[in-house]
Amino acid sequence: MGSGKPLVGVLGGMGPLATVDFLHKLVEECQADRDQDHVPVLAWNVPQIPDRQKALTETGESPLATLQAAVRLLEAAGATRIVIPCNTAHYWFDALQAASTVPFIHIVDATLTRLRASGRSGERVGLLATRGARDSRLYQDRLDAVGIDSVVSSDEELDSLFTPGCYAVKRGSLIEGGQLLQRAAEQLLARGATRLVLACTEVPVALASIQSPLLEISVDTNRALASACVAYWQGAQPDCIGQASIADPDP
Repeated sequence: MGSGKPLVGVLGGMGPLATVDFLHKLVEECQADRDQDHVPVLAWNVPQIPDRQKALTETGESPLATLQAAVRLLEAAGATRIVIPCNTAHYWFDALQAASTVPFIHIVDATLTRLRASGRSGERVGLLATRGARDSRLYQDRLDAVGIDSVVSSDEELDSLFTPGCYAVKRGSLIEGGQLLQRAAEQLLARGATRLVLACTEVPVALASIQSPLLEISVDTNRALASACVAYWQGAQPDCIGQASIADPDP
């Protein structure tokens, strides 16, 4: 294990509701009998980070400097692991990890662990992701490496359904966002997807707001990341040695 008492630093604010959703799921995933059994967390939920989607389409400034400053704050506060409950922000994951002395837990690795544990052979995964996450192949390359086929949204679907749905959530219009994102998901299913990965942390909040039945066949990346944090926390406890997973890369 790493040195020091475990403390999960959350680099959030992208968006703020997605961060709150992650923290809620972190509590749900930790089957605790008392307050003291829950994962200790330090959350940096500051939404004044340059827009990740606009940065990756070269219509806005890069968020990297702001993200690096946030990482330094989490490091100084004593974080022993850092997580980012935003999929698109993982475009800068390698740069952030390289500049930090604190190990990060990658949301895609956490998601693949959950997907493979609950999946079936021959599945085709539909990725509900931003254009930046799609074009950088944030998920596709890792899925390919473990033999899982995937299908992604087209440019037209991103422009008319996914992106406006995502920004509807950011402005608080959850029902509108849920309806648009469900339609984007249905397009993936129509092209052969048998399982969905909600590869944007705004999506599960939106689908839950309309009680979408598609949640039943979906892997929630926020919940997967929360589960990985719980595995790290439990593996760091003296009575839980040996339970660490990919969430804890230290020997």
